[in-house]
Amino acid sequence: MTITPLALTMGDPAGIGPEITRAAWQARRNGHPFVVLGDPALYPQCEIVDHAADAVAVFARALPVLPIRLAMPAIAGQPNSANAQAVMASIERATRLTQAGETAAVVTNPISKATLYGAGFQYPGHTEFLAALTDTPLPVMMLASPMLRVVPITIHVSLQEAIRTLTTEIIIATSRITAEALRRDFGIAHPRLAFAGLNPHAGEQGAMGDEEIRIIRPAMQALADEGITVLGPIPADTMFTPRARQGYDVAMGMYHDQVLIPIKTLDMDGGVNVTLGLPIIRTSPDHGTAFDIAGRGIADPSSLLAALDLAAELAAHQLGV
Repeated sequence: MTITPLALTMGDPAGIGPEITRAAWQARRNGHPFVVLGDPALYPQCEIVDHAADAVAVFARALPVLPIRLAMPAIAGQPNSANAQAVMASIERATRLTQAGETAAVVTNPISKATLYGAGFQYPGHTEFLAALTDTPLPVMMLASPMLRVVPITIHVSLQEAIRTLTTEIIIATSRITAEALRRDFGIAHPRLAFAGLNPHAGEQGAMGDEEIRIIRPAMQALADEGITVLGPIPADTMFTPRARQGYDVAMGMYHDQVLIPIKTLDMDGGVNVTLGLPIIRTSPDHGTAFDIAGRGIADPSSLLAALDLAAELAAHQLGV
């Protein structure tokens, strides 16, 4: 079988991306190959390649790099908006290579959104940029680890805004995408979706809030009518115990912290950000640029390794391997 490499973006060159990339190659040089879209100056022991496919032959002996040159030399811990265009170009090229089938998936190193905003970046983050590049109307954020998978239905908005914008329609749309991704990408034939209640005790039959009755239950019924297995609404304070987690394949949260706090508490190093609903596979480590420790050689590559491993696994599921 022909091996298709993964595309790994540069991320912010002043953050920990370059060093965890080098560490990931050292740890996986005999595993599924990846090619870095970045400036070769960032990566000792790299080898410049002309095509993504060349990474397969190179990977065991050197880190393969498709060059995207920085405007200014990177200084660890000192982000520079002069290099923002190269960071964005890395993401776009990785996306285009994967759309063309030259790479199997996109794995993104952490970016500094504030640095990109200074150069005219118009998106809240990676997810929205990738959605625009691929004409995806509703990208869905999943965090996945061996211990738990979670999807927040509302994401990077205030809690007040999350409650205001939570609708039956957005729950249904997000859940459909999630169920399909679990079948296609994760190989789960009959995924079980557990829904957290919005209010304490899942509303206590309306005594502590009626969103479960008005919004969440109608969405669950519509999904059940389509043949999707749904559970809940479950009080959020009891749905993440070891026994409870055995009963479902993904926890659907009504707002960001409701489900991200549990997964980061359970498995911070093993958690991977997966964007569902795109026409390509995209994963990312579940941490930021860590400018405060960049260049000190102490950054932990565990989450990037998990993101690379999961990307390869999802790509294999799509191929039916």
